[in-house]
Amino acid sequence: MGRMGDRATLLESGRYERQHAGPDAEAFDEADAAPDLTGAWNTAGVDFVEAAADTVEAEARHRRAADGGDTAAMSVLGAMLLRRGDLDAAEPYLRAATADGDRAAANNLGVLLHQRGYPDEAAGWWRVAAVAGSAAAAHALGRHHRERGDEPAAEYWLRQSAEQGHALGAYALADLMEHRGDAGAERWLRAAAEQGHREAAYRLARALEKRAPREGAEPAATEQPTESGAAGADGAEQWYRQAAARGHRRAALHLGAILEKRGELKEAGRWYLMAAKGGEPRAACALGFLLRDAGDEDSAAVWWLRAAQEGDGNAANALGALHAARGEYQTAERWYRAATDAGDVNGSYNLGLLFAAQGRTAQAEQWYRRAAYAGHREAANALAILLLQADDPHGAEPWFSKAAEAGSVDAAFNLGILYAGRDDDRAALGWYERAAAAGHTEAALQVGMARLRDGDEREAERHLRCAAGGGSAEAAFRLATVLDARQPRPEPHTLGQPQTPKSECEEWYERAAEQGHRRAQVRVGMLAAARGDVAEAARWYREAAEAGSRNGAFNLGLLLARDGNEREAALWWSRAARAGHGRAALRLALLAARRGELAEGRRWCARAVELGPAEVAERAARLSEALHQELTA
Repeated sequence: MGRMGDRATLLESGRYERQHAGPDAEAFDEADAAPDLTGAWNTAGVDFVEAAADTVEAEARHRRAADGGDTAAMSVLGAMLLRRGDLDAAEPYLRAATADGDRAAANNLGVLLHQRGYPDEAAGWWRVAAVAGSAAAAHALGRHHRERGDEPAAEYWLRQSAEQGHALGAYALADLMEHRGDAGAERWLRAAAEQGHREAAYRLARALEKRAPREGAEPAATEQPTESGAAGADGAEQWYRQAAARGHRRAALHLGAILEKRGELKEAGRWYLMAAKGGEPRAACALGFLLRDAGDEDSAAVWWLRAAQEGDGNAANALGALHAARGEYQTAERWYRAATDAGDVNGSYNLGLLFAAQGRTAQAEQWYRRAAYAGHREAANALAILLLQADDPHGAEPWFSKAAEAGSVDAAFNLGILYAGRDDDRAALGWYERAAAAGHTEAALQVGMARLRDGDEREAERHLRCAAGGGSAEAAFRLATVLDARQPRPEPHTLGQPQTPKSECEEWYERAAEQGHRRAQVRVGMLAAARGDVAEAARWYREAAEAGSRNGAFNLGLLLARDGNEREAALWWSRAARAGHGRAALRLALLAARRGELAEGRRWCARAVELGPAEVAERAARLSEALHQELTA
């Protein structure tokens, strides 16, 4: 089990998407558009001609014209003073321009009154401006009604604003419709995004990404492209990119994640960096993982530290894992505790792993149990293993079951082992099959072996292929034996005969042999010898023999003896005989007899009789009798 806290948890955990506190929770946490006012109503918009630069000279010019009775100048001057925050100076000019029928002044007078704390009077002037065609006023009036819970009125005025092409009105309308679950919210998000509203672009991207079919899933037959012509993640990327380019931190984070998944790490790092510098701790954490994977652990630690100090539990776990790998257990423990305090259950699991690695079993159990109660399936599996090691199988079983039901493949396999130990083969097989279906290699091997015992060779082969493909040497060997049994026995190789190509079963034997499987190594050697490739056969016999295979040692001795090297052959036969190989003992007895070492020969004969098999024991007994007669003659 590895420590948690890698990038997998960044995108797969529920913590990645911040939950909305309400319909407007995210709408105005960053200045998204219309650099008009400050405060809660900076999105309402000051409705005036932007060409009038906010300079001392321009203000003086507008003031002269306004004092001379110019309505447009009064409206612009009032807006300029309002933007500057000089409400007392702005109000008389806005009221005068409003009295002359200027709708922009009426809208801005509403903004001023709202800032003074007179929302109802502000709404009255917004209504005047909205009826006169001010999209900004219609948006402000819609927001006003929504805050008071009058959603029908809010929708009416926001729709008026949105249909006039007002980006903020379109966004607010989409937010209202999304809150109520009405169809068509995406249309207005798109309208606002197309006008450069960055929060709308971000939320449109989120909607497209959530609707995209999961990787590997078949699209529904009725699925149609979105209005932009790009569905799913590709469409989402477009809007994330637009929002991120306008400084939206969360959009930059999501864009970086898309690019990282696609392998475009350099560009992903650029967007993570932008978001991290803007104060997004999840981006700082993700940037740390990119740097670590690039081999720069020191820089990674800097960004993880920054994210962890801002409360990112994933980054705290990553720092803990970094220090644990360096043997700095106290520092690792401190960061794992920080992750736990931040609400990251992986921190508790990692503390369990840390204490278990130090032999502090009681503390490991405490933290495993805490994480397991919080729903951490691997912690439940680890806790069960700990209990099993403490000779408490009944205590372990419910935790294995809980972890397995939560989707832990290892726990399902461990349940199979638990039931097999109780001789409940049926229950064991059920859990092995469940784990095998999820890709567990050793479970697939166990299912394959069970099917072989039942005589279901077809199913056995299927599961053995899965396990062998997953890297199990034992599965590769057993699969090879299944295939080998179907083949006709090869004709003995004669000198000058071309070598036949390797069969599939030999390829599986070789795969197992290359992984150190001793029986497979012996079998590969035998097949090579049958092909006439003595050097290859000797190589595999030697590998098996050096790893402790008595059959490998015996067969290697046969090859060496055939080449006239009886002295080395005797060494390998001695090793095989001491390991319990009866034929090797008989060979040693024959060698001793030929050399005239009759007592030594009788000693090896006795060993061969003891080891068998029956045929060998019988021959050894006859040889022993002959040697005895020779000795007593």
